[in-house]
Amino acid sequence: MSATATAPPPSPGAGTTADPTRTPRRTGRPRSRAVPVGVALVAASLPMFMATLDNLVMTTALPVLQVELAASLEQLQWMVNAYTLSFASLMIAAATLGDRWGRRRVFVAGITVFALASVASAMATDAGTLIAARAVQGAGAAAVMPLSLTLLAGAVPAARRAMAIGVWGAVSGLGVALGPVIGGAVVDGIAWQAIFWINVPVAVVAIPLVRRALPESHGHRQPLDLVGLALAGTGVLSTVWAIVRGNDDGWASTRVVGGLLLGTLLLAAFLVRENRTAHPLVPLRLFRVRSFGVANATALLFSVGVFGIVFLLSQYLQVGLGYSPLEAGVRTLPWTAAPMLVAPIAGALAPRVGVRPLLTAGLALQALGLAWQGALVGGDVVYADLVPGLALAGIGMGLTFAPSATAVLADMGADDHGTASSVNATVRELGGALGVAVLVAVFTAADGTLSPTGYTAGLQPAMLAAAAIVGAGALLALLMPRATGRGQAVALH
Repeated sequence: MSATATAPPPSPGAGTTADPTRTPRRTGRPRSRAVPVGVALVAASLPMFMATLDNLVMTTALPVLQVELAASLEQLQWMVNAYTLSFASLMIAAATLGDRWGRRRVFVAGITVFALASVASAMATDAGTLIAARAVQGAGAAAVMPLSLTLLAGAVPAARRAMAIGVWGAVSGLGVALGPVIGGAVVDGIAWQAIFWINVPVAVVAIPLVRRALPESHGHRQPLDLVGLALAGTGVLSTVWAIVRGNDDGWASTRVVGGLLLGTLLLAAFLVRENRTAHPLVPLRLFRVRSFGVANATALLFSVGVFGIVFLLSQYLQVGLGYSPLEAGVRTLPWTAAPMLVAPIAGALAPRVGVRPLLTAGLALQALGLAWQGALVGGDVVYADLVPGLALAGIGMGLTFAPSATAVLADMGADDHGTASSVNATVRELGGALGVAVLVAVFTAADGTLSPTGYTAGLQPAMLAAAAIVGAGALLALLMPRATGRGQAVALH
C-alpha cells in the first residue's frame, strides 16, 4: 500500500536513485533497433508487480499458515516483517549498487534472488524456515523496486515517458489491490505454497525480457555506507523484536528493555554517522525542509496504522467472520482498490489546491474509517456493517498517495530528488513493520487470540489504536506549508 514519487538523479554524495525524466547514461553496444514502449513497460513492470504483490499476498494465507505450520502469532508477524524489514533496509543500498555496477545487472540479480527465495518459501516445512526465506525474498525485492522505474525511463522516448510512468504506477497500485485477492484465490484453489511458486515462472519470463528491452545504465558512483546500513538495520530490527516480545516477556523484562535500549542507541549512532560521513545513506539536511519532514512523518504514521490493521483484519475476516481466504481477500477490495480510482483525482487536484488540504483530509478519512470499524467489531457484526468504514479508509488512502508523493519532492532541489524518493519509500516500509509489531502488541495485551471468540476482543482496541495513530498523522499534516505542491505535477508509483 504505497505510492512513491519519481526521482531525478542525485547529486554527488547525496542520493542513489536516478531521474526517470532523463535518459541515463548507457553502456555496452548500442541496440540495433528501438524496443516498443509496450515491451519495455512489461519488462520493467512485471518484476515490480511481483515484488509489490508479495507485500500483501500473504495476508489472506496467514490463518492457513498458522494451522499447517503450527505457527504462533509472533511467528506470523515475522513472516510479514522479515520481508518488509529486509526490503526497507536494503532499498537505498541496492540503488547505490545499481549506480556503481549497472542498474540492469543489479535489477536482474534482484529478480533472481527473489525467485530463488520464493522457491525456498514454498518448500518451507516450518515457520522458522519460511521466515528466513521471506527475509531473503525481501532483499531481492529491495533491488527490484527502486531500479525498475529508472530502467523504464531510460528505455522509452522522452515524449512517451510520462505515459509510461503513469502505467507503471497503475501496475504498482494493482499489485497492492490484488495482493489479498490473489493470495486468497491461490490458497483456496491450490495450496499456500503456490503463492510463492507463482513467482518462479514470472521471473523466468522477466529476466530475458529485461535483458532484451531495458538498456544498461549507471549513475553517480559513490561509496556505500556499510556502517550506516548496519547501524540502521540492526537498530530497527532490535526495536521491532523488543515490541514483538513485549507482551510475552513483560514490558519491564530485561530482554525487552534491553532490546528497546539497544535499538535506540543504534539508531542514535546511525544519526550521528549520517551527520558526519561524506556519503550518507540518508542526508539529514533534507529533513530541514519542512514539507519533506512533514511528508515523511505522516507517511510513517500512515504506514504504522494501515499496515498493522491489514495484518489483523485479513485474519479477522477468516477467523472471526468465517470467510474462506478468497472470500476474505475479495472483501478487502473496498479498501485496497479504492485508491486506484481516487488517487488520479487527487493527483489532478493537488496542483490547484496544494498538498495540505488533500493530505489532511485523506488521513482524517482513514482515521474515521478505522474508528468506524473499531466501534463495530466489539459486538455482533456482519461484513456489510464494515463496508462504509472500509470505503472511507480506501477513499482516504487514495487522497493521501498523490499529495504525499508531491510533498516529498516539492521543495527539494532536482539533485536531491533521488535521495528524497528513496528515503520516503524506506520510511513507509519501516512504518509497516513497526505497525504490525505495535498493533499486534495492542491486540495481545487486550487478550486477543487466534480464535473466533478471542479475535474480536483484541481487534477492537487495535483498530481504535490504529485510528488514533493515523488521526495523529492528519493533525501533523496541518504543519505542511500551505503553498506546497501548488502548480506542480504529480508523479506516482
